[in-house]
Amino acid sequence: MNPSERNLTSDDTLERLAAVIESRRGGDPDKSYVARLFAKGQDAMLKKVGEEATEVVMAGKDGDATKLTGEVADLWFHTLVVLAAHGLKPADVLAELRRREGMSGLEEFALRKVRQRESEES
Repeated sequence: MNPSERNLTSDDTLERLAAVIESRRGGDPDKSYVARLFAKGQDAMLKKVGEEATEVVMAGKDGDATKLTGEVADLWFHTLVVLAAHGLKPADVLAELRRREGMSGLEEFALRKVRQRESEES
């Protein structure tokens, strides 16, 4: 397998980053950005995700590939922090993406609507 093929199938980077986030979770907020986010709480984490998502939109509109890549990396990082706060890992998101694989977006959306109705009726 050549290196580019390995990158298409490897979850290692996200898992390593998630492990670093988890290891810094209870750290000193004066020495760790991740610890600072956890100390500030969920609202601060979610605000950061919103800010980064907006920056992704702006970079996408600018059409600068380097800037867009950097902003998406920031968004993914902050999303990993929120996942960790909820006891979730990249593998959980990847499992959901695998579950959706091969299903059209319209089918997946319709299935979510049915599940939502069923949960509301319960």
